[in-house]
Amino acid sequence: MRGRDKFERYKGIISFCRGMLCIFPKRMQNSMLVKFRNVTGLKGIVLRYMLLKNLCQSCGDNVSVHPGVYIFNPQNLKIGDNVSIHPMSYIEAYGGITIGNDVSIAHNTTIMSVSHNFDNAEIPINSQGITGMPVEICDNVWIGAKAVILGNVKVSRGCVIGASALVNKDTQENAVYAGVPARFIKNR
Repeated sequence: MRGRDKFERYKGIISFCRGMLCIFPKRMQNSMLVKFRNVTGLKGIVLRYMLLKNLCQSCGDNVSVHPGVYIFNPQNLKIGDNVSIHPMSYIEAYGGITIGNDVSIAHNTTIMSVSHNFDNAEIPINSQGITGMPVEICDNVWIGAKAVILGNVKVSRGCVIGASALVNKDTQENAVYAGVPARFIKNR
């Protein structure tokens, strides 16, 4: 039985349990998300899904967050339906991240919606604050292993981002990008 089928079969039970988690304050649910970060198997995926459904700005159905995924500022994160985020990925949603439907994010991917300010050479960089920079990942996108998506970037619908690519500019629809920095390789 596929994951989507299992999700549909147990959707009612998952929804009920998720509702029960709402008795806990958001701060405690966020702590639970950290605590359950490395729980393996279906149990871990369901626990993380229920917590993200409560903590995110929006979270669709059949969202699979595998063990070892670091998610910061989930209140600024929107996740669509049928999304998988694989182990060791790092998602910083400070500046806002939108992930569309049918998106697959391979292991060890970094998505950053924030950057350090560094304009004043007289002040240490770590004392100059940070700036939020939104990221949008549209529908039907595959992000390869170890890719990095930086702030102020839109990964357009139907894109494939190659392994270890550094995406620092918007992409065009239905195209393949690879390299550091990522560049257009071909249309799909």
